[in-house]
Amino acid sequence: MKIEEPAGAGLTRVWHVSDVLADTRTGYQHLVIGKTAQGISLFCDDERQSTELSQLVYHEALLVPALLLAARVDRVLVIGSSEGVVCQIAVAAGASVVDHVDIDSQAVRLCAEHLPYGYSAAELAEAERGDGRIRVHYADGWQFARDCADEYDIVLVDLPDEQDGTDAQHNRLYGKEFLSLCQGLLAPGGVVAYQGGCPTLWRNPTLVKCWRRFTETFGSPVYFGSDEHEWAFFFGTEVDSPEETMAARLATLPYRPETIDALTLRGATVPPISLRR
Repeated sequence: MKIEEPAGAGLTRVWHVSDVLADTRTGYQHLVIGKTAQGISLFCDDERQSTELSQLVYHEALLVPALLLAARVDRVLVIGSSEGVVCQIAVAAGASVVDHVDIDSQAVRLCAEHLPYGYSAAELAEAERGDGRIRVHYADGWQFARDCADEYDIVLVDLPDEQDGTDAQHNRLYGKEFLSLCQGLLAPGGVVAYQGGCPTLWRNPTLVKCWRRFTETFGSPVYFGSDEHEWAFFFGTEVDSPEETMAARLATLPYRPETIDALTLRGATVPPISLRR
């Protein structure tokens, strides 16, 4: 099987999938899980979501800065992120409650069945029952956030990239109204974390839009551009001197990152000039 993934205006890249483990159309997307040169990989609507090789780089960039910025790490809300990796990292960092909300139950279960990272099938079944610290909810993220009466130390949103010029159902979870809903769920000292887009010049329009929303919503928005992946992440906070705060807390974080150190924090938090302008 070959998957042609959009990589910018007029650009695609071709993934060679040698062993297809799952190929189905769920109620929300076309999902493929199979073996590539980067190990077992997940594709949704022809876009690579994660691979065995690089998933930890991605998921640590998405969550670790939030762990360092939050005043405490006890209650975490995750919207999207079907694989469950960030939920497991949050528990390792000390969270006592992780509510994981995903609209696509079939996608979450296929990930647990076939991916060698994230939930195992047994771990997912426990989370579906709400028997442990992770509680899985199959629901629309917007509706869950609107109806939720709880407060969280971290609200993390991990979705496929925003789609310009389409009616993709997840686009509404990138808008300023939903971002404000997430902000309203924060406990004092809490942080909103987002997959923000790609900083590559020929693929950055959605990144620029998302960054503008963060700068308009939060007093101290933080940029984190992964130097070993192609995605950048945004963190909404009101912390004074956020870069210094992250560096100071790294040594005492209960979870020990494998792909982020003090030098990474220093270099990855400088937004590209297209955002600083």
